[in-house]
Amino acid sequence: MKVYTKTGDKGTTGLLGGTRVSKAHLRIDAYGTVDELNSHVGMVRDQSVNAPLADEIIAIQNTLFVIGSHLASDPEKSKVTIPDIETSQIVLLEEAIDRMDTELPPMRNFVLPGGHVSVSAGHIARCVCRRAERLVIALSENEPVNENVIKYLNRLSDYLFVLCRWMTLKLAAEEVPWKP
Repeated sequence: MKVYTKTGDKGTTGLLGGTRVSKAHLRIDAYGTVDELNSHVGMVRDQSVNAPLADEIIAIQNTLFVIGSHLASDPEKSKVTIPDIETSQIVLLEEAIDRMDTELPPMRNFVLPGGHVSVSAGHIARCVCRRAERLVIALSENEPVNENVIKYLNRLSDYLFVLCRWMTLKLAAEEVPWKP
């Protein structure tokens, strides 16, 4: 199979189901941003501090691929069977957040992103996750979107924030408080 098809040379792309839309369509922006997020989460997974969490992060990446597939489907025409985003997947994120949080000192103020390159990679992933969430919400205002997709992205940004704090602790990096 060739990587290039030439079908998008005039600025359109095909959704699962066959519908062609502009590459500037909000649906394309949403699933493209989820793809970008998945790449950043891969970078977070590749940080040696996260080796004990590799399976957990791979599961997150697999879920992001499923979310991208949902968003890449024409909700009216696609006959492709895509796994659902289950509430249990959201619960797994919550349990991971709670597990990491038990090791962390209480947060007394906002913290500035950074302190270590691994932590910075996590904060970039968190910010891209928030952007993906905003785009999916905007899409949901005009087209059907599984509500668990939005919930998952919302919870994932919380997971990534706590993961950044956890990495800061494990790396003995400095957590710099925001001082307005």
